Amino acid sequence: MSKYIFVVGGVMSGVGKGVASASIGKILQARGYKVTAIKIDPYVNVDAGTMNPTEHGEVFVTEDGDETDQDIGNYERFLNQDIYRANYMTTGRIYESVIHKERNLEYNGKCVEVVPHIPEEIIRRIKKAALKSKADITIIEVGGTVGEYQNILFLEAARMMHLKNPLDVQFIMVSYLPIPGTIGEMKTKPTQYAIRTLNSAGIQPDFILCRSAKPLDEKRRQKLSVFGNVLPQDVISAPDVDSIYEVPINFEKENLSQKIIAKLGLKAKPKKDLGDWKKLVRTAKSVKKEVKIAMVGKYFATGAFILADSYISVIESLKHAAWANKVKPVIEWVNSDEYEKNPAKVKELKNYDGIIVPGGFGSRGIEGKIKAIKYARENNIPYFGLCYGMQLATIEFARNVAKLKDANSTEIKPKTKHPVIHIMEEQVEKLAKKQYGNTMRLGSYPCVLAKKSRSFIAYGKKRIDERHRHRYEFNNAYRDRLTKKGLLLAGLSPDKKLVEIVEIPKHKFFVGVQFHPEFRSRPLNPHPLFVEFIKSAKKHAKGGSASSRK
Repeated sequence: MSKYIFVVGGVMSGVGKGVASASIGKILQARGYKVTAIKIDPYVNVDAGTMNPTEHGEVFVTEDGDETDQDIGNYERFLNQDIYRANYMTTGRIYESVIHKERNLEYNGKCVEVVPHIPEEIIRRIKKAALKSKADITIIEVGGTVGEYQNILFLEAARMMHLKNPLDVQFIMVSYLPIPGTIGEMKTKPTQYAIRTLNSAGIQPDFILCRSAKPLDEKRRQKLSVFGNVLPQDVISAPDVDSIYEVPINFEKENLSQKIIAKLGLKAKPKKDLGDWKKLVRTAKSVKKEVKIAMVGKYFATGAFILADSYISVIESLKHAAWANKVKPVIEWVNSDEYEKNPAKVKELKNYDGIIVPGGFGSRGIEGKIKAIKYARENNIPYFGLCYGMQLATIEFARNVAKLKDANSTEIKPKTKHPVIHIMEEQVEKLAKKQYGNTMRLGSYPCVLAKKSRSFIAYGKKRIDERHRHRYEFNNAYRDRLTKKGLLLAGLSPDKKLVEIVEIPKHKFFVGVQFHPEFRSRPLNPHPLFVEFIKSAKKHAKGGSASSRK
């Protein structure tokens, strides 16, 4: 029977509940327990697939094809295991399920009410995910903060679980302690209010994880203990760190895993150390040689600020690969819109050791991305295109090498003369019916690699499996025309109908993939294509590029 740990937020969102949840899972895993993690999003959206990435962050795709919150990616990276559809829920998904049951008379004619039936469905899903994972400990992260109205039903479900089995359910609050610049003092009052708000839902936290710019001092620890009704040793300091991968190590400095195990009434197991994890952190801190990578995209801006979460898995994959190559990644955001307004500006890409175009949708900024790809191809700068980045690389090659001047994607220009990228056959009817939610080609699919390809060298095997999220594909009617001009179809689906990877031979590194390799990269097991890309960028730097011209 699984034990359950609810991780909730106090004061404000975006302070690292997902990383904290993943880190708690990591330190418990290091103790020898089987751990899984669940994310609860309070949105009425059924999944994350229809959410704007500049508002919600990256859409993370699981092996079984669910479109989830980016924190599922954190769980996979920290726990080094796949997380599936059962481990993600939203308000919309819960209500959809309850209404479906009501329509099927599964409530035997009862009046179906928000309470208790919605919390009961939440509990059912939590226990189902724990059972499916065969977990000793299940961590449940509740999105947002405790003061948000839409979280009431999730907190009610947690309260009901604790009421029934108090020794099996634990609560951890992740709260922010601000240090106002004009005052210069760490303030505990917002967290005190957050604890009382949680108390009003019938829940008392077992631990407070205190997020702040600086470590927690003893005076603030005592204050939160007295006013939050938490033992001083259970008020945990969680200051900002250089890398999120330091967080589990910081938690263990306060012996958090042993404290959690004791409160859950679990038997202490011989402690497994975090040796490999600590080695990774030491590497990340010690590397000095830089590779400068341009991330060319459009999902960056949220008002006057940059939202790196739009491409969080790509960023983390670049870090994993860089550390494996004993270099430090310097990732800079390049807005493709700028290259459309000022084409000459594309020459700034000469200052980079590698160029990456990640996934995306729609026509905005596309011509700017194509200009960036052209510059990378012509100037022999390592290039890596992910999903849309592969499709746009195909368009650029068709236009400028195969001389198909009007080449385009039917997503961008439906009546283009040369639709080198077009909609997948099974997607036509879905779009015609405006069926957008969870209808793309999603999840893990196999791919067979060409033995002479760069991709084959990177993977070291002929058959691979990768995760997808797309509606459009390489148009097979153009295979011959493009391959005769030098484009290598380096990866195909087993039935040879879908082009999965394109490459340009004799280029330092020019690879475009239809799938999303970033979803499979782990800190202790970096993705082979990212490793090969960074290796090429490192060599490019030695040849006189950005990093060596300092």
